[in-house]
Amino acid sequence: MKFAGSSTSILRTFWAKHSTMVLTFAIALMAVLGVMKLGEEFWRLILDWAPGTSAAVDIKFRYKEVHLWFAGKPVYSELIVAVYPPETYVILWPLLGWLALAPARCLWAITSVATLLWLVYLVVKESNADKPLERVFVALMPLSMNATANGIGIGQLPVLLIPALLAGLLLLHRRSGWREDILVAALVLIALAKPTLTVPFFWIVLFVPGRLRPAILVILGYVALTIFAASFQEPGLLSILHDWVDSASAVPIRVKGVSAYGNLHIWLQTLGLPEWSLPASLLVLVALGFWIYLNRHLDIWLLLGVTAIVARFWTYHRWHSDLLILLPMITLFRIAKQDSSADRSAVIAGVLLAITVLAMFAPYRVLYLPSPWSLLFTGGHAIVWIVMLIFLLYQAYQKKNRTSTT
Repeated sequence: MKFAGSSTSILRTFWAKHSTMVLTFAIALMAVLGVMKLGEEFWRLILDWAPGTSAAVDIKFRYKEVHLWFAGKPVYSELIVAVYPPETYVILWPLLGWLALAPARCLWAITSVATLLWLVYLVVKESNADKPLERVFVALMPLSMNATANGIGIGQLPVLLIPALLAGLLLLHRRSGWREDILVAALVLIALAKPTLTVPFFWIVLFVPGRLRPAILVILGYVALTIFAASFQEPGLLSILHDWVDSASAVPIRVKGVSAYGNLHIWLQTLGLPEWSLPASLLVLVALGFWIYLNRHLDIWLLLGVTAIVARFWTYHRWHSDLLILLPMITLFRIAKQDSSADRSAVIAGVLLAITVLAMFAPYRVLYLPSPWSLLFTGGHAIVWIVMLIFLLYQAYQKKNRTSTT
């Protein structure tokens, strides 16, 4: 304990003397990386038409799915890559359903810029950063993450959905009334376009406000969008949902490659237990719901941080879902900003944040290097995220105990 206290004191002294230099260096590095990555990936998204490349590959898939869906074609049986629920195609129609592919890619790029700036605004505002260098540092977190740029380059959904999800959950936590609840439901419904990414956050909608209306509005809206989407298809609704579940559940088995890592499904496959994937995911999801219910009165950012890490682990994900880790990074920053010399949590949070920022810089090309480098990448990220999760769970435990004793 004495050694831990001494280490904490040394780190506090170092930060007090050198924080400006460290932040300036970090900002310069993050800015260079952000410009390089975003510039390259936006070029791939809009201008790269070379055949056989992965440029805008997911937009091309979603574009074909949306057009076939509203043309009444059997999407799930004709396209092996069609793994999204019916509601998703209604959400994507304004971006992909009424334009040729080239202008649709441009519209997607414009929308990505808007949502990325929205995300930057939200995290800076919520971070409690009170100095210019700190605000710039926080703003560069999402801009310099590999998951952000690479997701944009192939046309993945997290950059579009996570800002809507975050805005909706923060509004839900701070405002009440029919107008706010309807807006929250609309934002959460947009985010549910990729349910594997965002379903775990529904527990927050269900338990945190202390009222059921927002959750009921989300459920009713989701059902309405699903029924509307199904009206464009020949089979009945139950048949469509059955086909979707079959297609989606086959993804971890069908899709091979090192880009899928750091999740329960991949770990169970590695252990030779793929049949346990669905039960394990449901168990983790239920456990998260129970934890959120018990801790529903705590700081919303603790809930968001824990939920985001669980959402990254609970089911099949590839590297573009790493953008979820931005939320616990902001949680760590908020904890690091606490001004309490008697509490080591702020120092530990700062160290964990620094490690996580460095981890999220690591280029995804490392995944394709021979072992052990690829294993160091995948295993290293998972270890960092698990340590973050344990730390945030302990923070929640401490805060709940303090609240119950006062």
